[in-house]
Amino acid sequence: MLFTLLQADPAGAAEALEVTPVPQEMSYSLIDMAMKGGWLMIVLLLLSIVAIYIFGKKLWVINRAAKVDKNFLDDIRDYIHDGKIKSAVTYCGKFDTPVARLVEKGIERLGRPMADIQSAIENVGNLEVARLEKGLPFLATIAGGAPMIGFLGTVTGMVRAFFNMANAGNNIDITLLSSGIYEAMITTVGGLIVGILAYFGYNYLTSRISDVVFSIENATIEFMDVLNDPETAAPAKSEE
Repeated sequence: MLFTLLQADPAGAAEALEVTPVPQEMSYSLIDMAMKGGWLMIVLLLLSIVAIYIFGKKLWVINRAAKVDKNFLDDIRDYIHDGKIKSAVTYCGKFDTPVARLVEKGIERLGRPMADIQSAIENVGNLEVARLEKGLPFLATIAGGAPMIGFLGTVTGMVRAFFNMANAGNNIDITLLSSGIYEAMITTVGGLIVGILAYFGYNYLTSRISDVVFSIENATIEFMDVLNDPETAAPAKSEE
């Protein structure tokens, strides 16, 4: 019976026996895709490494600056009240924090007018804030410059695609345009990724520095209150 059906419709049987090819899915790794972005991807890679380095280093510095012993100012008050000025200075040297350094500078100025002490403390505070903010402008530059480099890759990629199209004449093939289109799209994505990460990192570090500055200002006010307290000011003057 099967033989009869094959004889009756040989064309249909041939179509039934024909094997339909299964399309193979193409897959690319991130490295393969990045390689198609051209030499500008190397620039973006270097910028991403620099941004990660700056973010990690500044985060470590800020975390150290934010660590302040809760009993630090109380101990300083006791030292000054007992007239142990040198011990107070030595105690400040044990802490590698902005608050300890500005308090140390204030203690070294004891005996001078309060305006001079406050001015010295404010100068140290400005130096500490500048130290915390060092490197952040470059991180902000990466946040704004990386997307621009990506857009530059978009322009150069499209120029290459149209150049290949013009040279092909009437024999236009999609493969001639693929390299330029890859460069245009991948560099844009890479630039946006680097820029977005640097932007969020910059804003996060800025907010953390604002918290540290607030703690410095609060410590400055408390220290000046200690110096203005008659119980602590009198022993300090007598030692001088």
